[in-house]
Amino acid sequence: MTTSHTPDVAHIAPREKAEILSQALPYIRKFHGKTIVIKYGGNAMTDPELQQDFAEDVVLLKLVGLNPVVVHGGGPQIEDALNKLGKKGHFIQGMRVTDAETMGVVEWVLAGEVQQDIVGLINAAGGKAVGLTGRDGGMIRAKKLKMLDKDDPSKEHDIGQVGDIVSIDPSVVKALQDDQFIPVVSPIGFGEGNESYNINADVVAAKLATVLQAEKLLMLTNIRGVLDKAGELLTELTPRRIDELVADGTISGGMIPKIAGAIDAAKSGVNAVHIIDGRVPHAMLLEVLTDQAYGTMISSR
Repeated sequence: MTTSHTPDVAHIAPREKAEILSQALPYIRKFHGKTIVIKYGGNAMTDPELQQDFAEDVVLLKLVGLNPVVVHGGGPQIEDALNKLGKKGHFIQGMRVTDAETMGVVEWVLAGEVQQDIVGLINAAGGKAVGLTGRDGGMIRAKKLKMLDKDDPSKEHDIGQVGDIVSIDPSVVKALQDDQFIPVVSPIGFGEGNESYNINADVVAAKLATVLQAEKLLMLTNIRGVLDKAGELLTELTPRRIDELVADGTISGGMIPKIAGAIDAAKSGVNAVHIIDGRVPHAMLLEVLTDQAYGTMISSR
């Protein structure tokens, strides 16, 4: 699993190698047979070497007896595709307005290009990945997201085919896991009229982790984790501490919805949620199978 990011394993003393491997043993034993939902995004999804690291990590987790489920985003790839088509993105309160034409591009990019790249990487690394959208097995039922104006809550914005989850049926994911496959899920749901909805991937990952009663939810990001006001990494948080950090402005902006999903998952039966720096090679493996913290862990307690 050596990449140009990491030191050559040949230069690590045998005793150090053995200690690294033995440190993983209690974690492998503890998490054997447990489901881990991974939200895959950020640099880990666009840097070729980090992509390779990610695929190897997912395969290794599966081989040592864990059950990884991958949920991916694809905002930059959607933006690139729309630009190539000469379609200008329109945003309201940071959310992309998704008309029917844009939704077609979203489905083509997420469920086609992006998903199949991830499936291919995992398969090339020795795994057996299968791509799914919320339509497969009737997995993600959705409805139109109601967006209230942040300044005037009595006013509602129409942002098109952006969805809110109504329910998740995890049967197809469980069936694949039982057959030793690794599910790779695109965050696309369907409505009562068979219309498609683009759903925030963080929200899908958090809800899927809850429904599957996952042991862990891992969220790969482009940040070190949740930082305090001095810029230091907060390695462990509880929902109460998060409320305090939001109130005093330490947690703000795009981190708030990510944290909100993490708290919901932690309160709903997911034992731990980890916000991990996906720019660190093999950060996911190090976070799950060693004592070293490579991000922020949010627990329900």
